[in-house]
Amino acid sequence: MSLYLIGDLQGCDESFALLLDTINFSPSRDHLVLLGDLINRGPANVATLHRLMNFGSSATCLLGNHDLYMLSVHHGIKQLKNGDTTQDILNAADRNRMMDWLAQQKMAVFMRGCLMVHAGVLPQWSADDTLNLAAEVEAQLRSPERVRFLSEMYGSHPCQWASVLTGSERRRVIVNGLTRLRYCTIDGEMEFNIKEGL
Repeated sequence: MSLYLIGDLQGCDESFALLLDTINFSPSRDHLVLLGDLINRGPANVATLHRLMNFGSSATCLLGNHDLYMLSVHHGIKQLKNGDTTQDILNAADRNRMMDWLAQQKMAVFMRGCLMVHAGVLPQWSADDTLNLAAEVEAQLRSPERVRFLSEMYGSHPCQWASVLTGSERRRVIVNGLTRLRYCTIDGEMEFNIKEGL
C-alpha cells in the first residue's frame, strides 16, 4: 500500500484528479492523507468534497483554517469574504451533508511514524499531546456544542500554550497552532502572518 500526503487542495478538483491519475492512485490499494484546506480558493469545492467523501476509508482528511471557516459560514457565524470561492457549497442541495461530513474530519493524525497536521505543532507538545489536544477540538466539532465552539474559536490570543488554559482559550490555542500557525518562538509564542525576510 502506498501512502500519499497531499496539502491544500483548496477546491481544485480538476488538478486533484490529474494528480491521482499521475500517481495511479487506487482506493482499494493505496491511502491518501489530505493535509487540510480541502476547500476555498479553487473553482470546484463541491466536486472536491464529493470526491473525498466517496473515497471513504481510503482517505484521511485533516481540517485547515479554510475548512473551519466554511463551517463557521455554514452556521451563520461568519460571512464569505472577498476571494472566497465556496458559494457553490452554500448553493448545493446536499450542503448540510457535506458540512456534517467536514465536521467529522480530523485535526491531527499519526501514521507510519509521522505526525501530520495542517499548520504546526507547538514546541511544548509531544506527538501524543498533539493527538490528544486535537481530539479535544474534534469532540467539540462532532458534538451539539459545535456552533458555540465555532463562535468562540476566533482570535489570536492567547498566543502561547499553557497547560493551565481551559475552555475557549485552551481550544483557541489548539486550533491556532494546528491550523493557522506560520512560525513561533522557541517558547511557542505564535505568529500568524508572514513577515518579510523570513
